[in-house]
Amino acid sequence: MPPGRRKLAVRPKKSRPPTPVPPGFRTVTAYLSVNGGLAALEFYKKAFGARELLRRVTPDGKLIHGRLRIGDSIVLLSDVFPDSETAAPASIGTTTVTLHLYSKDVDGLWDRAVAAGAKVAMPLENQYWGERYGRLVDPFGHHWSLSMRTKMPRAEMAEKQREAEASFARGEHPGRSPRFSDA
Repeated sequence: MPPGRRKLAVRPKKSRPPTPVPPGFRTVTAYLSVNGGLAALEFYKKAFGARELLRRVTPDGKLIHGRLRIGDSIVLLSDVFPDSETAAPASIGTTTVTLHLYSKDVDGLWDRAVAAGAKVAMPLENQYWGERYGRLVDPFGHHWSLSMRTKMPRAEMAEKQREAEASFARGEHPGRSPRFSDA
């Protein structure tokens, strides 16, 4: 070693604690319970352009855990197993949650989802709050609302708001289709 130079001691790297939210996740992440997990993975890929990130399957073909990316969000899902505290929407006749999906091309996404087997619960239309919005029910009973912000003339927005308020006043829900018996 040349004179005047000291050998530096190697310091062990400090381990950093893990981040509270894993990379790629957002603060809130939906976890769907389904009957037919592998088919659900394929449906979401076809309908919403989801990218499959992870698939864990039992030897008999039930989905233990699936992870999809839809846009910039991650959605988790699994089959329902005996003694589970969750239920698939189809087994209880409804769901208490609607998953809201924004898109740059809501009409294209809508058409793709309907072609893949989603049922229209509320038609896709411009709404008084300035979005093109509609609701679908997927083949597994989960409800999805699809929308994108849109520029609308103030007069059109005002007329749509009057129509919606009149519908509520009659005890109706604007845009609602009859309930699906298999959702």
